[in-house]
Amino acid sequence: MDNLFLIDVVSRIVHIATAIVLIGGSTFMAFVLLPTAEKLDQAAHEQLRSLVNGRWKRFVHAGILLFLVTGFYNYFRQMPNHEGDGLYHALIGTKILLALGVFFIASALVGRSAAFENMRASRAKWLKIIVLLAAVIVGMSGFVKVKGPAPKEVPAAVAQ
Repeated sequence: MDNLFLIDVVSRIVHIATAIVLIGGSTFMAFVLLPTAEKLDQAAHEQLRSLVNGRWKRFVHAGILLFLVTGFYNYFRQMPNHEGDGLYHALIGTKILLALGVFFIASALVGRSAAFENMRASRAKWLKIIVLLAAVIVGMSGFVKVKGPAPKEVPAAVAQ
């Protein structure tokens, strides 16, 4: 067993647990909290939004950090197993780019920058985009995990 086995297991668990919390929280907000909060009067709605956003941004920022640390650790630990596997690297590269997009949207939604006020004004739409992108990322991750490493090519001299 590898000396880093325990770290590998912990990193994978933290990565998946972070995904569960952030995707679940975003799904809850998009499909339960926001539609319900719209039924409140404007002052109560704004107060609820401010209170939820104040707490949720801590989860978003910590989650992005955990995703980056565990994601890159997991990738670099698996890289030797996928040497020359173009499909694996293409999918992981796409997954990383999509994740960076999710991180940007999530940060804009919990941030205070005036530049992203239009995004925050249509929060429900952007949360649904996050959920959709996250579902694509999870699907790609599941496929890559089940696919496993590409078979090693046998040199022609050995195959004969």
